[in-house]
Amino acid sequence: MMVNKHKIPRTMSTQHPDNVSLPFFSEYPVLKGDDEVREAYYAYSHLGCDEQMWDYEGKDVDVYVVKKLLSRHSQFFQSNVLGEDIFLTFRIPNPSVEKSEAKVMLEVLESIPRSYDYAKLFYSREVIPVFEVILPMTSSSREINRVYYYYTNFVVGKAKMKFFPGDITISEWTGEFKPDRINVIPLFEDRPFVLNCHEITREFLEDKQIAHQRVFLAKSDLAMNYGAFSSDVYLKKALFNLRTLEEETGVMIMPIVGFGSPPFRGNLRPENAGEIAEKWRSVFTFTIQSAFKYDWPEKDVVRGIERIRKVRPELRKAEDVDEEEMRLADRLAENYRRAIPRVADIVNALSAHVPRRRARKLHVGLFGYSRDVNGFVLPRAIPFCCALYSLGIPPEFLGLKGLREKEVELLLENYESELEFASRFFIREVCEKLGLEKVYAFPEELGIDGDRIGDNKAKRNEKQEYKEIVKELYDAFRRNRVGMLTEKLLQAARMRGFLG
Repeated sequence: MMVNKHKIPRTMSTQHPDNVSLPFFSEYPVLKGDDEVREAYYAYSHLGCDEQMWDYEGKDVDVYVVKKLLSRHSQFFQSNVLGEDIFLTFRIPNPSVEKSEAKVMLEVLESIPRSYDYAKLFYSREVIPVFEVILPMTSSSREINRVYYYYTNFVVGKAKMKFFPGDITISEWTGEFKPDRINVIPLFEDRPFVLNCHEITREFLEDKQIAHQRVFLAKSDLAMNYGAFSSDVYLKKALFNLRTLEEETGVMIMPIVGFGSPPFRGNLRPENAGEIAEKWRSVFTFTIQSAFKYDWPEKDVVRGIERIRKVRPELRKAEDVDEEEMRLADRLAENYRRAIPRVADIVNALSAHVPRRRARKLHVGLFGYSRDVNGFVLPRAIPFCCALYSLGIPPEFLGLKGLREKEVELLLENYESELEFASRFFIREVCEKLGLEKVYAFPEELGIDGDRIGDNKAKRNEKQEYKEIVKELYDAFRRNRVGMLTEKLLQAARMRGFLG
């Protein structure tokens, strides 16, 4: 079984479209094609990321990425071996869910031996540049096994087959098929599967001699389904469950978590990267999404990535969630889900004006894509966050109304810094004008002072400037002045440092 023998990737650059600013190498506002190949090289060579997700799920990407990286940046990749020093990991469609994209998965798996051929020629030795794939929306061990065994039995397995009796084998005709095996990384996105990820992974490992297993946990999808605080609690529980799995099986479990910039999506930004890596010390790999990469000065981005890599990951640091905390998470999840109908129309109307940053196909999957809650369908997590933040009603406060004193204490014990950050962009007047005061908790009701500006005149002016932009956006939205909406959305996003 091919495993990562050289290093544990700590930072995975991804293609999430949450950036306001455009990268300098982009030819168009919407990244696609060769721009994303350039992005991978930039993430490796300039920012210090040690892994790039290459996302075939819901978008068109270049199938010759390995060949282009090695041929266009030969000097860099001679010194930094792809598959040993730095890594490229494919995210594939899940055929159980994404029926129209099912055969894309087959094409991606077939491309892995071809990438090996390119690398062998480039390095003049056996180098496996791609040996892992990410399976999104995993709900069972059977789904993981299908990918694992399809590659083993059909992609590699056909090598020894003869075309007809007495003829040569396929490998004699086309060359060898390497690697013999691939690692499949399950990506768990909805609460039942996130909390049961250890049992699903255990079933997958049962009949295999595997020393290391990576497991990917989503943050944005959990938050979209159950709210910001509750999603954090469910992640903590899942990480503890994975720790238990490691202790019981002896297989090294290396969790990946998808963290974005706003607290709702993970709270990971260059300014606090070290703190987040320490808080989530049981996480082995953090996603470095587009806002992290492009909405901050490059030196800050590099420093943030270095801070993550300095924190030594230890799954044994994962702590269990007590019953009181889980009860609060479940209660707030229900409050959040009941509050969704109050914001659904607003979000759907405004999110249509959020500018696109990546070329994407229609995506099907969990709530926020094609599944609804209480009969309401919402957009993806990034435009969802963008719409609510830009109206001065950050989603972190949605569903927190009416907490008892002890519940507020428990909430702040685990989530105070996240709420303080979000409250910098909370505009009470707009919340009241939208009639949302019954489902939104005002920051002061929770004892939160996110401004922390005191006598800092510059910060007071910055807060006032953001408030004016939000009010102008609200007025344009209310009066249906469509031409102003995208401009105001971008102005507000630039001040936050992320689109959504």
